[in-house]
Amino acid sequence: HIPERMLTAEGRRLAAERDLGAAQALRRAMENSLTVGMRARDLEERIIYVNPAFCRMVGWEAAELIGRGPPLPYWLPELVEETLDRHRALGRSELGPLSFETRFRRRDGEIFDVRVYEAPLIDADGVHRGWMGSLVDVTEVKRAEERERLHAESLTRTGRLISLGEMASTISHELNQPLAAIASYAAGCLHLSKVGRPSGELVDALEKLEAQARRAGRVIRRVHDFVRKRDPELVPLDLGELVASIAAFVAPDAKNQKVEVSIDLPDAPLVVHGDRTLLEQVLLNLFRNGMEAMAAVEPAARRLDIAVRRRTSPEGDVAVVSVADRGAGIAPEVAEKLFTPFFSTKPEGMGMGLAICRSIVELHRGRLEFAPRDGGGTVFSLTLPVEEVACP
Repeated sequence: HIPERMLTAEGRRLAAERDLGAAQALRRAMENSLTVGMRARDLEERIIYVNPAFCRMVGWEAAELIGRGPPLPYWLPELVEETLDRHRALGRSELGPLSFETRFRRRDGEIFDVRVYEAPLIDADGVHRGWMGSLVDVTEVKRAEERERLHAESLTRTGRLISLGEMASTISHELNQPLAAIASYAAGCLHLSKVGRPSGELVDALEKLEAQARRAGRVIRRVHDFVRKRDPELVPLDLGELVASIAAFVAPDAKNQKVEVSIDLPDAPLVVHGDRTLLEQVLLNLFRNGMEAMAAVEPAARRLDIAVRRRTSPEGDVAVVSVADRGAGIAPEVAEKLFTPFFSTKPEGMGMGLAICRSIVELHRGRLEFAPRDGGGTVFSLTLPVEEVACP
């Protein structure tokens, strides 16, 4: 290098040109290596600059775009008004960056998704001259998200279908009792009407028949709600009343299995926010599991203790339903997998019952846990946040 003080004017000019050429070459190299599309527009919405990545993205040459105003050739016709509205809103807003997603059309007609980041274009004097946008083609990202969404939906549907296999094994049992009772009461009504017995006895039998028909209908509705896709209907529920109703529902099973059921409910309503059908399914599963756990126990010792209590926790007041059996307990190697999908201790089980129960409870912002019971057996605890309102 020749010291600058020794250069002639001509030499300094040539050196400056070389430096400028080198800087411009570096700038062009940087522009050409960018994968993010860059586009600048003035305050009249005319394009004043596009980089090569942007041209590759939309399929038009820079000379075809610079100087053009809206509607631009890569806009979708159906999105022209939406895009113009966005530009007008951008012009009315305070200067600042923003981002949004939209869709463009390439020159060959292909439509693609793009994420746009807009920022004010400020010159060296601090004057707002327009807007500078950087654009990223997010088509593949959107497709990947859609594939992931469809995959998740598929897994959900598969899980529901698999669970139906396990549910189907209990539906016949659940329906058998009320349907048998309906048939029995119907036969009794027919007999009473034929022999001319007092109408009071006939009315009593008809009321029992109606109650059993409603019970069978609840079973069908529960299966229907489980099968069809629907959003949970969260409403205030008295947890004590809900537990009592499910305990009454399984009472015939408990009698057949020689299980004594003890229920301890609070004096006042204990309200939670939940979907009645979903919580009924959880309670039904826990009660039946508790009874089945005592199948190998001497009949005199088969006792299922169900309690509903209000407790104070660091997160606030909670309602706790405890279901305690006197079975053999849960072995450590089983305890680790108890809530795992497809794991079951029953030869005919699909292993979805407790996994689904925990998912339902977590949907209600609660917890489903278990622990050994003093003296033998297991205690399952369902914990839900208390709702400080009255039931409708």
